[in-house]
Amino acid sequence: MRLRFRPSDSTFYDLLSQSAQNLVAGTQLLVEMFATDVDREALAKRMRQAEHDCDETTHQIIRRVNTTFVTPFDREDIYRLASLLDDVMDYMDEAVDFVNLYEIAELPPELADQVDVLQRAAEVTAEAMPRLRTMKDLEEYWIEINRLENEGDTSYRRILAKLFSGSYDALTVLKLKDVVDALEAAIDAFESVANTVEQIAVKES
Repeated sequence: MRLRFRPSDSTFYDLLSQSAQNLVAGTQLLVEMFATDVDREALAKRMRQAEHDCDETTHQIIRRVNTTFVTPFDREDIYRLASLLDDVMDYMDEAVDFVNLYEIAELPPELADQVDVLQRAAEVTAEAMPRLRTMKDLEEYWIEINRLENEGDTSYRRILAKLFSGSYDALTVLKLKDVVDALEAAIDAFESVANTVEQIAVKES
């Protein structure tokens, strides 16, 4: 039987869990985009702050990797996982920024389906990160994320069909497509996180 030495320092797990919690907060801001009385400029600033918080957590993880002799699992995997979690927030920040910069007055209700997928993916991911300590009970996580990503793909295609149905003028289509693409990229990034967790779990088993 192969034995593995695992350092007792829980900092890496705590930071990865914090990064995932940052994403839960980010998806809540996405939900607020659909409120009728929302201050879009203020919301964009709050999302930008959330993105900065996520960046800082990522930097802490990287600094920790660079100064720790023995890491709980491969350094490259820690780098990749931290970077992918950060990517999700970057895409969500991009979506909110486009809505604000383009001064999109009303978002198609279909976009709420994408945001719902993102919110559920963030919650599932936040629940899974602490389980990296033991590498147990993670399979349901990546299976659920894969299911959500497929749901997101279906939603994405339906939104595109609506955008190009003639219901919107050409300029509005271009603006909304940037938002939709950013949200889709965030959903895909969640799947990349889950795929990386699966690879780590297989290596460490």
